Amino acid sequence: MEKCPLQRMWHELYESCDFAKRNAEIQEFNRQNRWRKRGIAQLPTKFGISFTAKFMNQAGALVHIYTDGTVLLTHGGTEMGQGLHTKICQIVARAFGIPMADVVFRETGTDTVPNASPTAASASSDIYGMATLNACEQIKSRLQPYLEKFGDFKKAVNAAYMDRCDLSAHGFYATPGIGYDWSLPEDQRGKPFNYFTYGAASSEVEIDVLTGDMRILRSDILMDVGNSLNPAIDIGQIEGAFTQGFGWATLEETVWGCSEFSWLKPGVCFTRGPGTYKIPSFNDTPVDLRVTLVKDSANPNAIHSSRAVGEPPFFLGTAAFFAARAAIASAREDAGRSAQDYFVVDLPLTPERIRMACNDALSSRFSKNTSRPRPSIFV
Repeated sequence: MEKCPLQRMWHELYESCDFAKRNAEIQEFNRQNRWRKRGIAQLPTKFGISFTAKFMNQAGALVHIYTDGTVLLTHGGTEMGQGLHTKICQIVARAFGIPMADVVFRETGTDTVPNASPTAASASSDIYGMATLNACEQIKSRLQPYLEKFGDFKKAVNAAYMDRCDLSAHGFYATPGIGYDWSLPEDQRGKPFNYFTYGAASSEVEIDVLTGDMRILRSDILMDVGNSLNPAIDIGQIEGAFTQGFGWATLEETVWGCSEFSWLKPGVCFTRGPGTYKIPSFNDTPVDLRVTLVKDSANPNAIHSSRAVGEPPFFLGTAAFFAARAAIASAREDAGRSAQDYFVVDLPLTPERIRMACNDALSSRFSKNTSRPRPSIFV
């Protein structure tokens, strides 16, 4: 069991975002405002990294060095805007001690690296980075005598070529020590994940009690991504995953037709485009978004002590959901409900759900105190 930094991260974020002070200010704001309410919430996350299907935890890469000192690289991962190729190019440049400008990437293809695992599970930088490093180390071991003699990479490459030294290598990596078998006794099932990525986030929101509209005023995120391969890319991934998370928790609702409503035939999807299926827009993102990476963190189980960052921040977006629930509780208290009353709000917490959950004199005429909005997917 690896050391878990969540408790330290929780307290660090609690202090850095002034949670206690802001919570007191929110309580005062709510006392003075009947139709606008604010709430704040903080939560942690722990996300396991690796494919749960053991056979997928493998990767290949192909590296060629040319006599002009440039390097051609290809691997089995797919670039979809997450910065995978940039990170892999950095790994090559670091391995050979050359500028990134001298690393050329060839688009992924099964004619160069076959049998690739899916680019998923937030594990691509880990497995393809290690496969690429494996290829680089093979070539570097052959180049070592020439590097010691000439000192300059290009001169060493030319000398190695003249000596008929192989300047190409296929790298391979299989994540060690993992595999989980549900059929075995609990203490013998194995290890499903290579390691975990940790994070914590707080969000402050404001709701309009009369319309159900919600704004995220501020979000603070603290993530442990180990020794980041590229902080700019990682922060962008954190911001993107957080945005996806609060969109899932507060906006994105799938509606299907049913026999109860004549305007939409049973089985027909109503939310099949951006006009009805709402994803986060610029206006939905936090007014103030602050992302911090944990300093002096290392992870011996991944490439260059880094940690995966693609999916782990996703759940942190639900901090906005819980903050909105706190704001709803204040509105319900003003409407005469007890502050201790238990109430349920479902995902996604759309404006309709916020409005009805406030349970004031107007909305209570259209629902029972114990009623819940219809689930997102119904038949």
